[in-house]
Amino acid sequence: MSEEFKEITIKSEPIFKGKVISLQVDEVRLPNGKTATREIVRHPGAVSVLALTEDRMLVVEQFRKPIERNQLEIPAGKLEPGEDPLEAAKRELQEETGYSCGTIRLISSFYTAPGFADEIMHLYATEQLTKGEMNPDEDEFISCRALTYEEACEGMRSGAIQDAKTIAAVYAWQSYRLTGSFLP
Repeated sequence: MSEEFKEITIKSEPIFKGKVISLQVDEVRLPNGKTATREIVRHPGAVSVLALTEDRMLVVEQFRKPIERNQLEIPAGKLEPGEDPLEAAKRELQEETGYSCGTIRLISSFYTAPGFADEIMHLYATEQLTKGEMNPDEDEFISCRALTYEEACEGMRSGAIQDAKTIAAVYAWQSYRLTGSFLP
C-alpha cells in the first residue's frame, strides 16, 4: 500500500477512558504539510457469529441505547484483553443463544468505522450447533430466534436489521447458499 497519504501524529491527548472504549484527540501532519485534528475511538475489537441451524440464522433481539430502539443482530461481543477471537466467538455464541458449536471458521475481519474508530470485527460462521442454555451478561436483556433467509432479507428491507455485521453475515449467507462459499 502506498505511503503517500500517511498522516504523522504530532501530539495525542487522551480524553476519556471507559470500560469498553477510550477517546483520544490527535494532531496530525497531513501529506501536504498542513495539520489537522483527528478524534479517535479506541476499542479492543469484537467477534460475531453467523450461526446456521436447519437453514436458519440465529439472531438476538436487544435494545440498543445509541439508536433508542430494538435491533436484530447476529450474536456478538467484545474481546477481553488477550482473548483469542475464535474462543471469544464460541463464548459469545453460547452466552447469547445457548448454542455451542463444533467447527467454526473465520469468514472475514473488518473495521467497523475506520474513519473514527479502530474496532476490528472478526466474523465467524458455524453450522455445527448443539442447543444448550443461554447465559447472557447480567446487563444484557436479549431474546434469541432463528430466521429464514427470506426473513433476514425482509428484516434488512424493513429496518429490523440495520447493523453492519448482521448485514455482512446475510450477504455471506447468500454467497454460501449460491456457491457453497461464504466469500464470493
